Amino acid sequence: MSSTGNRDSGPALSGRTAWARSLETPLRAFLRTETGGAAVLLAATVAALIWVNLDASSYTSVWRTRLSIDLGGAGVSLDLRGWLNSGLMTFFFFVVGLEARREFDLGELRQRRRFVLPFLASIGGMAAAISIYLAFNAGHSSAHGWGIAMSTDTAFALGLLALIGPPFPDRVRAFLLTVVVVDDVVALVVIATVYTETLRVVPLISAAAFFAAVLVLRSIPLRVGGLIYLVLGAGAWVSLLKSGVEPIVVGLVMGLLVYAYPAPRSNLERATERFREFREQPTADLARVAAVELRSATSPNERLQRLFHPWTSYVIVPLFALANAGITLDGAFLARAFKSPITLGILFGYVVGKPVGVLGSSWLATRLSRGRLQPPVGWATIAGVGTIAGIGFTVSLLVATLAFNGRQLEEAKVGILASALGAALGAWLLFRATAFLPRRLRIRALLGTTAPLIDLYTDVDPERDHVRGPLEAPVTLVEYGDFECPYCGQAEPVVRELLRDFGDVRYVWRHLPLSDVHPRAQLAAEAAEAAAEQGAFWEMHDLLLDHQDRLAPGDLVGYAERLELDGDSFMTQLRDHFGAERVAEDIDSADLSGVSGTPTFFINGRRHYGAYDIETLKDAVRTARARATVAA
Repeated sequence: MSSTGNRDSGPALSGRTAWARSLETPLRAFLRTETGGAAVLLAATVAALIWVNLDASSYTSVWRTRLSIDLGGAGVSLDLRGWLNSGLMTFFFFVVGLEARREFDLGELRQRRRFVLPFLASIGGMAAAISIYLAFNAGHSSAHGWGIAMSTDTAFALGLLALIGPPFPDRVRAFLLTVVVVDDVVALVVIATVYTETLRVVPLISAAAFFAAVLVLRSIPLRVGGLIYLVLGAGAWVSLLKSGVEPIVVGLVMGLLVYAYPAPRSNLERATERFREFREQPTADLARVAAVELRSATSPNERLQRLFHPWTSYVIVPLFALANAGITLDGAFLARAFKSPITLGILFGYVVGKPVGVLGSSWLATRLSRGRLQPPVGWATIAGVGTIAGIGFTVSLLVATLAFNGRQLEEAKVGILASALGAALGAWLLFRATAFLPRRLRIRALLGTTAPLIDLYTDVDPERDHVRGPLEAPVTLVEYGDFECPYCGQAEPVVRELLRDFGDVRYVWRHLPLSDVHPRAQLAAEAAEAAAEQGAFWEMHDLLLDHQDRLAPGDLVGYAERLELDGDSFMTQLRDHFGAERVAEDIDSADLSGVSGTPTFFINGRRHYGAYDIETLKDAVRTARARATVAA
């Protein structure tokens, strides 16, 4: 391989695939935000406990302050806690809906059959937790609070998984995310029905009309601005509030309606062209057109997640905890609370019912389907996910404020906080115990035996593809690249180090010249194919990436001379565009695989999202090798 010592490889440490650079919130970025949000949420919970125990009267008076919005005699008047619980939390469930839709469109759940088992696991976990709660509260009026023992806190659960979970993240996190999203959806249905005390028909019909307008606008081909959807969503929210139905369901429904899709290459090329027009004539009109094209190149789902997710994780949910988690603690109260059927029902429902229900329903579904339904992860992971799902905080507190008040509400809060601590401790112990298993058994227990989804449309063919490394290697790294792309240049030394450190990885280069931004990339790709005809593809590949700023025809001929190729044959093939058909085949395979930018990596057929620094790629290769070990 040629030297790369003169290239600054520093930027590669923060590099992103084209997908991640433009969207920044597929699953991994989502989870990073949740991890940080969990820490802020915990801090807000502690602050609420300290505040209420230092000055309970100020805590109560602040959150009972009323805030009214009045327009022409009609409006909404709620206290600050009500605006948080029913208003701002709508945005939290909007983000939950966005992420659920993204998983259905692009993630693990795009193969609908894979949704069935985590769905049943979620239902089983909720059913077991509710059953335990009702067993403790049978014959008491407090049985009405069974909805508290249902939902899993998304921020806490995913944050805890990032801290203590297994080292094979994506599939495990996707499974947990499915479970908690189903929990939240069912919990919202329960809130909107069971915990609605009065129902007014006219406002409910008005809310349905607003939703119908949203559906009509989504079905027409015209581009509709986000402001219109915001107005319609606000109208639906106010109508539901007036009808007596908890209006936070609006957020979830609106989020589920927002499509997620990879950026089409045609859109990117059109955006590039508009930007070039603006660069040549920097007028306000062209700036507006270029901005519209840039926005349309990425899906609204990802844009909205990027906009709202930090606000919900770092502001809205912590404020919710600050407003609702405050409990006046003393020895007598705690002694009474831990004898209360409400506290005990919530505690045992979450700490025992959730893991037993998730694990038991998953096992039962697998057995009854005779293996047609297979868990996407191993049984130890399912048990761990079920244990982590015992952290019910945000929605549980919301239901508790709807179901109880006074002393019963305080007892419910104790149960919610205690179950969160118990579930976190149980999950840590389970994953620690799994870590002591023999390596092969540990991998099987964590990953299971289900084959991962394949994103690469065209399989690697050693007879056709350009392969570097052992042909029978258990791990295959495919890169769609562009010889003029600076990000490909940054990734190249990382790939070389990866191949040097792992002797069981084969590397495949496929062409994706982005001619709209890199005018010499196509000819460079054809030069590599001309060199391949003389058995020197990789030598030419290395030279081209080492000299990305020198890809003129004369430079390409000079590289052929340096490699001592047959100059006449090389120049003839370059002039006749001999390699154009081969390059076009790679471009077609990139389009079929949803690739729109460079570099884009696939590891054993799975698209690699996120950074391509050496440590990230090494972790991805280790995970792929572990899965290959299980499959073998």
